[in-house]
Amino acid sequence: MRSMHLQSPVTVTGNQRRLAGVHDDGYFDERVAARYDETYDYQFRPEAVEPVVNLLAELAGEGRALELGVGTGRIALPLSRRGVSVQGIELSRAMADRLKAKPEAEAVGVTIGDFSTTRVDGSFRLAYILVNTIMNLTSQEAQVGCFRNVAAHLEADGCFVVEVLVPDLQRLPPGDTHRVFSADERHWGIDEFDVARQGLVSHHFREVDGRLELRSIPFRYVWPSELDLMAQLAGMRLRDRWADWSREPFTNDSTKHVSVWEKLAAGT
Repeated sequence: MRSMHLQSPVTVTGNQRRLAGVHDDGYFDERVAARYDETYDYQFRPEAVEPVVNLLAELAGEGRALELGVGTGRIALPLSRRGVSVQGIELSRAMADRLKAKPEAEAVGVTIGDFSTTRVDGSFRLAYILVNTIMNLTSQEAQVGCFRNVAAHLEADGCFVVEVLVPDLQRLPPGDTHRVFSADERHWGIDEFDVARQGLVSHHFREVDGRLELRSIPFRYVWPSELDLMAQLAGMRLRDRWADWSREPFTNDSTKHVSVWEKLAAGT
């Protein structure tokens, strides 16, 4: 699941972008977008999509929803089919083009930009960011900015939902900086940690067209309590936190969380 990131709003210089092979679409250029749905096909299966859509539709009610990092529409399209008006923000034009080419895509509006700063017209009952995409913002400042941007979009009592992993440092032996998180015939994944800076680089090895391809993507991991403080700074408070989309309790053993913050009324 760690490799399922729908946008990559990183701040790098022009020279850094060229050296890293990063284009205007971030780490999700046309080559990646062209095979994105196939690469992450397990996340598009009904058993992965339906619990997410069910909860988001419940939270949205009769209101509008804003997806940060809408990608190729894995959740936005089925949520729209449930009768929810969905708008999306996406950094990668290549990913957005894939979404626009799908049936019924005209129902989902897409704004190109960095979701920590980009504004969309109107207000929303629900905003959400899925599958670790909050970690694509590689500084605390940008992550705080994301919460503030969401709060500016939400109606009074509106909700912000984040799905993100719990940092897996308990499995990292003292002194080690790398941990294998995936190893199968399709994909090898290795996380490289910079604990002092809450940095994480996910290295992905895949066979593509008969050759081994490496993609390395930087993230900033974030703790649940830190996210709660970001929400507080943005005028929101925690309403619910679960271990998954089926609302299982969040415990010390949970590997991820689905958290819901609600916007506070002015003066609260």
